[in-house]
Amino acid sequence: MAGGCVLGVDPGTAKVGYAVLDPAGLVLVRGIVPPRELSELLARLAAAQTIDVVALGSGTNARQVRAILEGMGLPLCSIDERETTLRARALYFAEHPPHGWRRIIPIGLQLPPVPIDDYAAVLIARRYLLRRECRNMTS
Repeated sequence: MAGGCVLGVDPGTAKVGYAVLDPAGLVLVRGIVPPRELSELLARLAAAQTIDVVALGSGTNARQVRAILEGMGLPLCSIDERETTLRARALYFAEHPPHGWRRIIPIGLQLPPVPIDDYAAVLIARRYLLRRECRNMTS
């Protein structure tokens, strides 16, 4: 990677989480979109940031999302997304600690009140940055 960003993508059938991280792993932007809006979003992200690689989670709907991503012309890296949902929940609660009576309930028993696919995308991108290895890399 030549100093550009990593685009992490958590594929899904109803929604796709995305996150752009700088080379140090800091989150620049993250969000969730329906798969049909992914191409347009990627064009905007690529225009706003220098993206060197796309780290795509290998889970649900990865093949269909891969087909969309391949049109970007960037190196595409398949990342094992095992346990990212569980870890994304912890990351969400680290940034948004429970308030009021919810503070007495263990975090492991709580569910975030919003989808966390974007937090899973952050973790996928960070896995790429930590290992810088890919399965099935394409360009």
